[in-house]
Amino acid sequence: MEDYTYDSTQKGINTVDHAMVTTSTEIAGYKIVKNLGVARGIIVRSRSIVGSIGAGLQSLVGGNISLYTQLSEKSRSHAFDLLLEHASRLGANAVVAMRYDATEVAQGITEVLAYGTAVVVEKI
Repeated sequence: MEDYTYDSTQKGINTVDHAMVTTSTEIAGYKIVKNLGVARGIIVRSRSIVGSIGAGLQSLVGGNISLYTQLSEKSRSHAFDLLLEHASRLGANAVVAMRYDATEVAQGITEVLAYGTAVVVEKI
């Protein structure tokens, strides 16, 4: 199995433009010339005690719980960046069929997975 480590203190190498990532199975104006398989980015995050208390107070008022919204957005963004880094290491210049998934692995600890098919595309 491929060694998949991530050092969050260093920026990884990403050669995939955000515009070349889609939830569709094709990119308009391009043809897929090589399928490199599944690329993924996984991040596991927990809520801090301060954040949990703050979110608890927000939930008493009702409406959007912005602390959780911010944590969710940050986690998805980080998982997306890791996906692009993995696709780049595979030699891709695009990702198709991109999806997110989230699973609570323990109370207050959530895994966010961004995945898709790493491909090489050429302009038609």
